[in-house]
Amino acid sequence: MLDARAIQCPYCGERIEILVDASAGDQHYIEDCQVCCRPISIEVWVDADDRAHVSVAGEDEA
Repeated sequence: MLDARAIQCPYCGERIEILVDASAGDQHYIEDCQVCCRPISIEVWVDADDRAHVSVAGEDEA
């Protein structure tokens, strides 16, 4: 179950879209910004109602 989410790059401030797989449960991974190519730390967690939540930070902030 892939879900498109809009996030804001913590470096360049651009709004970009990522795909989140809520069926994989809680996750933490690094994905490069599609605009400035800097590494974004992405954390995904699933609540009790099976809704996915996304938090992003610069790699040095994570």
